Amino acid sequence: MNLLKYNISDEIIAFSTKRGGGNGNYATFNITHYCGDSEEHVARCREELCRELNISDDKLILPYQTHQTNIVSINENFFSLTNKERIQKLYGVDAVVTNLPQVCIGVSTADCIPILLYDEINKVVAAIHAGWRGTLNYIVVKIIKFLQKEYSSNAQFIKVVICPGISLKSFEVGDEVYKAFSDAGFDMNLIARQQEKWHIDLWEANRIQLLSCGVKSEKIHISGICTYYNYKEFFSARRLGIKSGRIFNGIMLKK
Repeated sequence: MNLLKYNISDEIIAFSTKRGGGNGNYATFNITHYCGDSEEHVARCREELCRELNISDDKLILPYQTHQTNIVSINENFFSLTNKERIQKLYGVDAVVTNLPQVCIGVSTADCIPILLYDEINKVVAAIHAGWRGTLNYIVVKIIKFLQKEYSSNAQFIKVVICPGISLKSFEVGDEVYKAFSDAGFDMNLIARQQEKWHIDLWEANRIQLLSCGVKSEKIHISGICTYYNYKEFFSARRLGIKSGRIFNGIMLKK
């Protein structure tokens, strides 16, 4: 199937889904339930992705994101929960972590910044949804600290992919958003440019957070794909509206 794959390590699979053929707002591929797509279409797409990954549907984990900084670990106990309990556990979650093999975790995006992490020493993977609110509230810093506390991760051995999302050129914001970033301690000379309005570089804002935590520059890969400009290949809410599909950015330990 049509995936953008990332060459992080032979030990994992990491990817972002593409829209697929067709011109509809959900095109031919979308696995996100909460964006207005039909249950039947979402189910077909999930089945196709699970077949590609060679996993069962219950091992494809996608949280209900709310632009916050809540993190959840997917462990063996998660799979003993009822379906209702699993849904509840994944509600309001914007970062997912696991060290279980053959469990694909991911986040859905359509202009927000998806970030995939791999701790190559402790064999832990994470998927982060970093929209401007998550970036503003240092979700990347929080996930690194979480990995250090819960999995004894060392930031020097974490590999990162910043997947397709909106670029500096396309991300125009109001003065209040600029001020919020400035008040939160970001160096605006590094992440903002003023044209007719302010523009903010969310890729760089998250890269700076990773560096501040000790992640090595050479282990951070930025895809450089702007969803706003490449909306025919990747979903963009600013182009297509909220009632449109979402990119699924997934990562899975092979064994």
